[in-house]
Amino acid sequence: MLLFFTLGLLIHFVFFASIFDIYFTSPLVHGMTPQFTPLPPPARRLVLFVADGLRADALYELDENGNSRAPFIRNIIMHEGSWGISHTRVPTESRPGHVALIAGFYEDVSAVAKGWKENPVEFDSLFNESKYTWSWGSPDILPMFAKGASGDHVYTYSYDAKREDFGAQDATKLDTWVFDNVKDFFHHARNNQSLFSKINEEKIVFFLHLLGIDTNGHAHRPSSRDYKHNIKKVDDGVKEIVSMFNHFYGNDGKTTFIFTSDHGMTDWGSHGAGHPSETLTPLVTWGAGIKYPQRVSAQQFDDAFLKEWRLENWKRLDVNQADIAPLMTSLIGVPFPLNSVGILPVDYLNNTDLFKAESMFTNAVQILEQFKVKMTQKKEVTLPFLFTPFKLLSDSKQFNILRKARSYIKHRKFDEVVSLCKELIHLALKGLSYYHTYDRFFLGVNVVIGFVGWISYASLLIIKSHSNLIKGVSKEVKKPSHLLPCSFVAIGILVAFFLLIQACPWTYYVYGLLPLPIWYAVLREFQVIQDLVVSVLTYPLSHFVGYLLAFTLGIEVLVLSFFYRYMLTAGLTAFAAWPFLTRLWTRAKMTSLSWTFFSLLLAVFPLMPVVGRKPDISLVMGAGLLVLLLSLCVVTSLMKRKDSFIKEELLVHLLQVLSTVLSMYVVYSTQSSLLRKQGLPLMNQIISWATLASSLVVPLLSSPVLFQRLFSILLSLMSTYLLLSTGYEALFPLVLSCLMFVWINIEQETLQQSGVCCKQKLTSIQFSYNTDITQFRQLYLDDIRRAFFLILIPFVLVMCAFEAVQLTTQLSSKSLFLIVLVISDIMALHFFFLVKDYGSWLDIGTRQLLACTAWLFMYISASPNRLWMLSDPGLDLNLLHAIRACISHYVIVMSMTIFLVFLNGLAQLLTTKKLRLCGKPKSHFM
Repeated sequence: MLLFFTLGLLIHFVFFASIFDIYFTSPLVHGMTPQFTPLPPPARRLVLFVADGLRADALYELDENGNSRAPFIRNIIMHEGSWGISHTRVPTESRPGHVALIAGFYEDVSAVAKGWKENPVEFDSLFNESKYTWSWGSPDILPMFAKGASGDHVYTYSYDAKREDFGAQDATKLDTWVFDNVKDFFHHARNNQSLFSKINEEKIVFFLHLLGIDTNGHAHRPSSRDYKHNIKKVDDGVKEIVSMFNHFYGNDGKTTFIFTSDHGMTDWGSHGAGHPSETLTPLVTWGAGIKYPQRVSAQQFDDAFLKEWRLENWKRLDVNQADIAPLMTSLIGVPFPLNSVGILPVDYLNNTDLFKAESMFTNAVQILEQFKVKMTQKKEVTLPFLFTPFKLLSDSKQFNILRKARSYIKHRKFDEVVSLCKELIHLALKGLSYYHTYDRFFLGVNVVIGFVGWISYASLLIIKSHSNLIKGVSKEVKKPSHLLPCSFVAIGILVAFFLLIQACPWTYYVYGLLPLPIWYAVLREFQVIQDLVVSVLTYPLSHFVGYLLAFTLGIEVLVLSFFYRYMLTAGLTAFAAWPFLTRLWTRAKMTSLSWTFFSLLLAVFPLMPVVGRKPDISLVMGAGLLVLLLSLCVVTSLMKRKDSFIKEELLVHLLQVLSTVLSMYVVYSTQSSLLRKQGLPLMNQIISWATLASSLVVPLLSSPVLFQRLFSILLSLMSTYLLLSTGYEALFPLVLSCLMFVWINIEQETLQQSGVCCKQKLTSIQFSYNTDITQFRQLYLDDIRRAFFLILIPFVLVMCAFEAVQLTTQLSSKSLFLIVLVISDIMALHFFFLVKDYGSWLDIGTRQLLACTAWLFMYISASPNRLWMLSDPGLDLNLLHAIRACISHYVIVMSMTIFLVFLNGLAQLLTTKKLRLCGKPKSHFM
């Protein structure tokens, strides 16, 4: 069995890693030829302002007095330049947003493994193609563009990372630092001939990254006075910088200014997902090469923003965020970034129609180059008879479109050129996606075959070793045929040879060959499969279909609960009705009513609001007081039983009560300190870490008697959970614990009802690590229900209760764990088909996959599982987005399978081991 679990863990790690080769490889290609417009550009220099975290509505709307928060920018819109909304893509984070703005491509999805902080491969950018770039701002953003630049022409000036403190009293200082340093830079340039000559060159870029708005939004929310005041500060700073540039360059009319944002922000101060408040950012451009404001009488958009912002008479030009990169390159005449997928917004250009047509043609050729390189790479590593080209953009069609575009330019049909080039761009982008996902089907089929094989083998092991479903199986050991292993060896050689001649990476060998030993193990159990079929055929058809439908429905409810939290409510409501659908109601009315009451009470939590609510510390304090009251009742009850409750155990309970009181104090004092903007007190940090460290040790000092040990575990974990709570979620573990205690009792009743064994007295049961294996019984269909209960809420408190259920129902933990393994693998296979490599964090994945692992470790041990976490508004919203994402669904289910092995060991440690403060061990039998 140990070998089985070891191999199972290894196989699951392979399945876990497979999504990175299937869904999250880098789409970027290299080897393209730089493309630039062969006409003189309108500007010699470009100034890019990026106000990090600035929402479009926050900039464009008027305040309650009818005044603009950014009067200078609004004056630009009305009198000097063009404006619109830049539609960002998700994940709406600083790094992906800046990559789209400056490099012209949307997030390299392989960066998911690095938390969107650093690109795993090199990429080209506007800064790299410029002659010189000077940048000022955050140390988190600037270095990544300097790192990938060729040569020594990208200069960065950053403040210390410690300045980026969300709890800082005045985050506008981050922006003031940038404006002041730019002014000092130009003042210094007047006295430095070398620098002066550089900044008077053409094809140069100045980049000002302004982080204050984002910092104030996180700390105080976008509706706050701090956020709105920061916008005014930025507007004033931009006005001063523009005036300085015009004065320094003598108003030569060769400077282009672009003001935009990398992403927006939700009303509750977060970003990362795809809400309009996060994806709609401002874009204001003016200066050399930019159209002047265009007055219009009417505009057609699907929103009502123009009227709300009172800008309905000024033409609005919306773009996608990646389109800004080709706009900037065409304005200063540098080559388009090699990996850019942006489409030049020609409506922003104030230039000749010939310039627009040539720029659009260059844009199309640049994207087509990426398609050609990607196709060539794939063609070189694929057997000729297996290669299927992208039919919508054949070589002949490419030639015809380019030839026709050149003919249109020659005959001055510039509008036709723009339309034709846009068509070519869209086809090339589709082709890029086609070749990028070329191997996805092959890899996916191999992983699915392995998945199904593993589920089949685990199911056969359950049936063979832990059930009496096939009582008529012959005990005669048949000599295995040599044909089966020889066939699998031959297939393995063919698969390896097929991968070798195509120069596939080593991971392809793993995915291609792994299903073979798994299915070999399955087919070796042919006799079990045969007997299973015979047994199923003798089973009543109606019963079989009923159980199959119930099992399928349970799986689907678990899957849907990852997408719709109210499905948890539906599932718990069904649990509440369970005793009334059986004979339990007639045998144990009080227990059945308790089960129903606490199940329905627990079902309320998934319906509670997730975000957008202010912390309510009074609920946390109330939960703490209820814990203290419950502790007093339990301790008073146990003290009446003098033989079972000694002074040492009383001391342990008093320590846990004290820990709860300290946790309540830390929560209250921390909230007060943060409201006064005084930060987190050092003493609170010490108490919090000490509470966390002791939460898994103190229960080992308590009695191993079943209910006493479970109550001790509850007290320890509750102290830690209070520290993680900010509102109603603090009440969750109390309700859950009550339900778990009822669960243990109700399972006793089900045993008596089924006639499996005589009912044991729970007060006489102790946790024992070395349970006599002869006491274990075989699995029944009803045990699948117990496994479903564990899958629904798999964290320490429930696992400990699960250990108690196994003990009281005389059931091997290994057999139930195998059922859990099969159910979770079926769920993982379900999610495997739902993984996406596009969309928001809600659709893609986590800030980093390590966050999922850390989340599982940190929160499962002391707080609700991945489903109940969705009802906890006190946790970081980006983590909330992560755990609801499709990739995270797969990651969590796979991690849950792996983690349950360790969680089971932790639960056994907490329930069976006993530490002594002093003296000899005592007997606790009653």
